[in-house]
Amino acid sequence: MVMEATGVYHERLATALHDAGFYVSLANPHRSREFALGMGIMTKTDKVDAYMLACYALLKKPHRWEPPAADIRHLSALLRRRDVILADAVREENRLEKYQSTETPADVVSSCIRVAQLLREEVRSIERQAHIQASQDLKRDYALLTSIKSVGPQLGMHMLVVLRSHHFESADQAAAFLGVVPVKKRSGTSVRGGPRMSKIGPPQLRAKLYMSALCGKIHNKRMRNIYEAMCLRGKPKMVAIGALMRKLVHWCYGVLKTGTAFCDGGPRAALNT
Repeated sequence: MVMEATGVYHERLATALHDAGFYVSLANPHRSREFALGMGIMTKTDKVDAYMLACYALLKKPHRWEPPAADIRHLSALLRRRDVILADAVREENRLEKYQSTETPADVVSSCIRVAQLLREEVRSIERQAHIQASQDLKRDYALLTSIKSVGPQLGMHMLVVLRSHHFESADQAAAFLGVVPVKKRSGTSVRGGPRMSKIGPPQLRAKLYMSALCGKIHNKRMRNIYEAMCLRGKPKMVAIGALMRKLVHWCYGVLKTGTAFCDGGPRAALNT
């Protein structure tokens, strides 16, 4: 049984079908849509989508989906909630800055301050709940991920959820899922532009990888060497940053795959995949 991954809405049905003994596979909606276009299917209705997914299952034979462990699902839900409330807090703080720069009534300003403080306190409360000390497996994996310099608590927990929620056969596959691989187009008028990052996958996690890459090119010697070497070869700075984002994913995959902490002094084969 193949279904499209639709944010979080597919999870309950997919888990119920899996628990009932069905062979469940999840299709990336972007990939399945491209598959439909390749078949010449332009219309998008429930009936057409069902036919397309049946053809997709027959031809592609996607891997069986396994639901993440309960502790991973719990951590994932807390992290999603934290990110949503944090975004609300930032928006409210931006409104406060605007109010304080204009002749806004005092009661409006005080209301904005209260809401911003409440949201920030809720973010801190969720961060306290999103602890990994209760599970030895999560505690071990989190320690491995944060052994990589420039992988902080937030990126470490998000990468832990992604890498333990999906079955990736290689670091390249994980990088492709997160949308940090370069896509080359060498046909027609597209040859005028250079390779671009695919940007397929969760944008919030990609943003965290970007910020960690910026930090790493300053504070992580190996990342700084990679960045400077690419710039010396004439690569644009954003291309070099993209390479650092990809390298972080490879390293995160490597430490979990080998069960070995990151070694900054000497590269291990598993960490340089």
